[in-house]
Amino acid sequence: MPARHDIDSERELWDTFAESTRDKVFDSEPVFCWTQYSGHGPGPELLGDPATVLEIGCGTGRALAYLARQGVKAVGVDLSPVMVANTTERWGPLGARFVCAEVLDHLRSNTDTYDAIYSIFGAVWFTAPEKLLPLVAERLNPGGVLAFSHPPAIPGAYGPQGMYKGGFAGKAMFTYRYSYTPRRWQNLLLKAGFTEVHTTILDAPQPGHIGTLIVNATR
Repeated sequence: MPARHDIDSERELWDTFAESTRDKVFDSEPVFCWTQYSGHGPGPELLGDPATVLEIGCGTGRALAYLARQGVKAVGVDLSPVMVANTTERWGPLGARFVCAEVLDHLRSNTDTYDAIYSIFGAVWFTAPEKLLPLVAERLNPGGVLAFSHPPAIPGAYGPQGMYKGGFAGKAMFTYRYSYTPRRWQNLLLKAGFTEVHTTILDAPQPGHIGTLIVNATR
């Protein structure tokens, strides 16, 4: 049965997330990290040397602000108006631009193209890939890079996975995340028109802890 996304309900969920992460926006500095562990793993070099980037599901905006500070023309899209207001206030002066939109709608309606599009625990994890990946390919310049990261799939649990916000008590706010094996991600990307697909699961810095799936592909 396909996942049923209700945009208004999901916007409420991500607004709640934005309120809970306000300190990460206003009390931190720009940082670019693909993993959930500070200082662990590769950095923005996975994007190549882009002049323009789009982050889909940009969250706190810290990665986008890092790139903007390096002189990259940096645009981020996020579903939450609360998050976009926070990140625009905090990181806008660095040159980063934030757009409040649903990612599929934005990619369909906006004709701008980019040298790199990326997602760090963001929209690639929360959007049906058969809908998202072809649209991303259309918004990349020739030779452009798509890169993304999120936790690896739990063995045997693939495809859309329901996820409650804030545990199992309180108001029922939920969304879906999309988890696949590295091989499945490779096949999805090749089908969407990408080449030179690289997928890896980077081990956590502490043995036995959750690793990070990192993928990059060229249009």
